[in-house]
Amino acid sequence: MKLLGKKGEELAAAYLAGRGYVILARNWCCQSGELDMVAKDGDTLVFIEVKTRRSALCGSPAEAVDARKQERVRLVARHYLYENRTGAAKYRFDVVAVNVTDNTIKIIKDAF
Repeated sequence: MKLLGKKGEELAAAYLAGRGYVILARNWCCQSGELDMVAKDGDTLVFIEVKTRRSALCGSPAEAVDARKQERVRLVARHYLYENRTGAAKYRFDVVAVNVTDNTIKIIKDAF
């Protein structure tokens, strides 16, 4: 399972970079959890949750980012902002949904 997630994050990073995102951090950790990626999209700081699936049998990758996961990402993002002294005027939370079976990748901007 860990290999699947890593492959999804690699695909997502390349996909985002190809669309102009500048990746600032990957797998950034603190005592509250982990951010899959932190990037800049223009002048917006973006906290990115990557979800990878082989099929839709257990739902879409984006459906796995439930309210509990969203709250965790928000908490860790606050730690990132504090520890990096980032006073970003604009920020958002995106989800990148990766299906490795058919190599589809979808960005959901402002997902939560």
